[in-house]
Amino acid sequence: MDGGSSGGDLTRRAFLRAGLAAGGGLMLTLNIPRVAEARPDAPAADPEAELNAYIRIAPDGTATIMAKNPEIGQGVKTSLPMMIAEELDVAWKNVMTEQALLDPQLYGPQFAGGSLATPMNWDPLRRVGAAGRQMLLQAAARSWRVPVSDCTTDQGVVRHVHSGRTLTYGALANRAARLPPPDLKAVTLKDPKDYRIIGKFTPGVDSPRVLAGEPLYGIDQTLPNMLYAVYEKSAVFGSKVVSANLDAIKALPGIRDAFIVHANDPRATLSLGLVDGVAIVADRWHQANRALERLQVQWSDNPVSAQSTRSFDQQASAFAAGAPAKILRRDGDVERAFYGAAKVVEAAYSYPFLAHVPLEPMNCTADVKSDGSAQIWAPTQNPASGRMLVAATLGLDAKKITVHMTRCGGGFGRRLSNDYMVEAAMISKLTGRPIKLLWNRRQDIQHDIYRPGGFHNFKAALDAHGRLIAFRDHFVTFGQGEKVAGSADMAPDQPPANFVPNLEYGQSIIQLGAPTGPMRAPGSNALGFAFESFMDELAHAGGVDPLQFRLDLYGPPRVLPAPPARFGMQSPPFDTGRVRGVLQLVAEKSGWGRQQLPRGTGMGLAFYYSHFGYFAEVVKASVNESGVPRIHKVWVAADVGRQIVNPAGAYNIVQGGILDGLSQALHERITFDGGRVEQANFNTDPLLRMREAPPVEVHFNITDHPPTGLGEPALPPAPPALCNALFAATGKRIRKLPINPVELLG
Repeated sequence: MDGGSSGGDLTRRAFLRAGLAAGGGLMLTLNIPRVAEARPDAPAADPEAELNAYIRIAPDGTATIMAKNPEIGQGVKTSLPMMIAEELDVAWKNVMTEQALLDPQLYGPQFAGGSLATPMNWDPLRRVGAAGRQMLLQAAARSWRVPVSDCTTDQGVVRHVHSGRTLTYGALANRAARLPPPDLKAVTLKDPKDYRIIGKFTPGVDSPRVLAGEPLYGIDQTLPNMLYAVYEKSAVFGSKVVSANLDAIKALPGIRDAFIVHANDPRATLSLGLVDGVAIVADRWHQANRALERLQVQWSDNPVSAQSTRSFDQQASAFAAGAPAKILRRDGDVERAFYGAAKVVEAAYSYPFLAHVPLEPMNCTADVKSDGSAQIWAPTQNPASGRMLVAATLGLDAKKITVHMTRCGGGFGRRLSNDYMVEAAMISKLTGRPIKLLWNRRQDIQHDIYRPGGFHNFKAALDAHGRLIAFRDHFVTFGQGEKVAGSADMAPDQPPANFVPNLEYGQSIIQLGAPTGPMRAPGSNALGFAFESFMDELAHAGGVDPLQFRLDLYGPPRVLPAPPARFGMQSPPFDTGRVRGVLQLVAEKSGWGRQQLPRGTGMGLAFYYSHFGYFAEVVKASVNESGVPRIHKVWVAADVGRQIVNPAGAYNIVQGGILDGLSQALHERITFDGGRVEQANFNTDPLLRMREAPPVEVHFNITDHPPTGLGEPALPPAPPALCNALFAATGKRIRKLPINPVELLG
């Protein structure tokens, strides 16, 4: 199994189609069964849908490889074609990549999320490259009338071993296109020692264009006859439009139209569909945006207006004082263990709601025609879901909607939802013109799909040797009724479950009227802070080095039974040997326990497993006279299997995940008052500044396991490692994020 995907089974019914590309040359289409619901938020799809990868070889030998997934900065437009090119055996300098359109029948799942691009595509994309290479070998062998076994390839050239004759892929492409494709199960994959592309530092294929400022992003899109639009929604989630001063808005310079859009789906507020709002359409975006300052809307009353951060905190305290509403897991007898323990430690941890705030705000360009067809250009992580949302909301045939995936200026989970796509499409339909919708920063922050806050009330017992013998968590989270909100849950196998004999996880729910959902490392980005900070607290309480405490907790190398399959995907089993590997590696590289630190400087350690990745991190930090933390350096040890596809992208994405985590720990939070989000821009919801960003030293612990993704697992250990370092520096324990410098003084 490839990192929990069903990649190992993908060849059972896989087959290859070959044909002539337009203008001549070889086109290969790989047809394999799609991964069955590979992630919880994957769009519903026909079970007969197939995953396809394309190779086009031109007469001049240039290989054009389709990049099927959205590029959100994670580097898949480079790394996925690298897999194909390696096995095809072409020189990377002769490869061109092309962003695919949305076409689930041709490409299967096309999304960016869950760090699944590598585990889902590692085996199938290499096999289509190998199959293409075999067809080119067969074409050459027929031309020379020699056995295929007498031929070999070398970076776009087929060579006859005995005679030294050569033919380029370009010369062979038309002949190869007429051959029957090979059985994908039978193709021979390269020995990794022979890789020339995979594993090599490779610049992003779009990097020169990004540096040159070429129009690649959704925000850059333009169309003939296009107008610009803004869409104003209620600051109180779920409120409907009663009236608006539309005539006054229409009289402003450059304004072409202003109108109310009434939505009919009462679930849209929480599901991120089309909700009530006022559309303003103008010749230029700045004209529409300025008109918002003059817009006056009367919104309907809404019970959500009673929700506030203060009330959430009060409810959480009340829940914590009582028994959990629901027991998620119970092992052994925690009460008996507490009674007989050498030491009992209690602590309450909490973390806030967060907004995604990608630097490119939500935007979409849509052209909905009177014949029911539509063209959409969207920076989306989940284009198939967006197309279905547009089709259902506007009453269109999804087959007549073409979605162009533009490069995304950041996503982090926000662009898995497509409310901005359906807004643009609706405004285009109602105006009969191509529309470019662009949110301003206030709208982007105040109408996000938020990382949910949460509260953990921990109680743990240690024996006389400082070992953990009992653990309890009353988790107070958010939801609607008895249903937990998006990304606000906690799995019953959350460590230290399975590693402590007596354990109880309980849960209570605060009612919430705001939308929540995935943010980079969903769930783990919050749970990592709470649990790994408390693990550090327990280590110090037991008089045990934090590294040794974790090594003792996870024990000797062993593989736990694989968890039950979820959503059609079998996750790999948890391997404590891999835990030990990254903990020992990060300790070695950081000089854990060996550095002579100046007074007021500390080092903190954290480990977390998420998205099939094992990550251990050490932070070195100090605090100035005002209580403001300074992060001197971060060391990272990561185990994501036997192969790093593109080290250039891998180091970058690990460093980015850690900086995201540090930004969350130091600065970020979303608060509510009167049902409204209080933050409106970077001055009230600040991000990590360049002067605050520390050097991040990354080390990969290569192990013999299928390669997995890197977009998310680096983030969760960063906040607790920082907080643990600050405790080592000051003796002050941070139990609430973001870090308040006042709590680190004196």
